[in-house]
Amino acid sequence: QVQLVESGGGLVQPGGSLRLSCTASGTIFSIRAMGWYRQAPGKQREFVANFGRDGRKANADSVKGRFTISGDDAENTVYLQMESLKPEDTAVYYCFANDDGRIYWGPGTQVTVSS
Repeated sequence: QVQLVESGGGLVQPGGSLRLSCTASGTIFSIRAMGWYRQAPGKQREFVANFGRDGRKANADSVKGRFTISGDDAENTVYLQMESLKPEDTAVYYCFANDDGRIYWGPGTQVTVSS
């Protein structure tokens, strides 16, 4: 089993920044990728960003140019640097890890963008 622990959420004003982090621990075989999804109230969970062990990255169109994903392979940690935050970025952000084909989820961290 893989456990994911997220941190870094909170309340920020529009235009502000936050940095989320997520660390995987437990019985890890081979992490292929880590990343983030988010779910706003009343909406489906949506993809935000992905960081593969091969170095490839992917971002949703809605966050391109504002959010940057990075990772520390040795620490099984992924980060999401969020800039120019908008009220529509308000959501619970969930970290995921693809460990040898199995998907694990973190409990989520709330991000609220409001003045």
